[in-house]
Order: sequence, then structure tokens, then C-alpha cells
Amino acid sequence: MDAKLYNGLTLAYIGDSAYELYIRKHLLKLGYTKVNDLHKHAIKYTSGEAQASVIRYFKEKNLLSDEELQYYKRGRNSNVLKVRKNIDRIDYLEGTGFEALVGYLYLSGYYDRMNEIFDEAIKYIELGGDQHE
Repeated sequence: MDAKLYNGLTLAYIGDSAYELYIRKHLLKLGYTKVNDLHKHAIKYTSGEAQASVIRYFKEKNLLSDEELQYYKRGRNSNVLKVRKNIDRIDYLEGTGFEALVGYLYLSGYYDRMNEIFDEAIKYIELGGDQHE
């Protein structure tokens, strides 16, 4: 599929589901099998704040290509009308940008790169990187 055909929010919609599934699989590998435990632990990785923290880390460390940054920005700059009350607007937009980047990688068939990004995000979060902002 040609990711160029889709707007940032559509890419984010796809990226959200791809990332969520990867995280759920990761948690199963860690031994979590109860649905409540899976959900509780998944939030640590998939919340808008966590995604915003991850994408900021990626940008700070120059871990993304110019093309990947372009798709991140497409999601971040989307015209989001409503933001949940429990998240800062900037974090929400940054998280949407992360999801759009993932959606681009998924729809473009760049699965190895997508998995690298997921693994780096997991490592960053598990080392407590998201706690130091």
C-alpha cells in the first residue's frame, strides 16, 4: 500500500493498532496472561505520554531518517479537534506523530524497521527513560 495516499490521522489509526499488538505480544512473552494485568502493563508502553516520550527520545538521538520524520510530522501536525482530558495537548500530538510514523512503516511494508523502532521504544521505556522528562 502507498502510505503517501493517507493523511496523518489515518496513518496514526493503523500505527496505533500495530504498536498495541506488538506490545501485547511482548507482554505475553514476559509472562503476563491475565487480561487485567496485560491492560495495566500495556498502558506503560502505549499511553500518549509514553509515545510522546519515545518520539522525543528518537528525535534527540537522531534515530529517524528524514522520510520517517516527515511521516511523524504528518501525524503530529494533524488537525485534531478533541484531545482527551487526561493528557497534555502537546503530548497527544507527539503521540499521534509516533503512531503515524508506525502506520507509515506498516503500510509501506517496512516491518523490520518497524520492529526496530518498537524494540528501541520498549528498551527505552523499560530502562525508565520515560520517567526522566
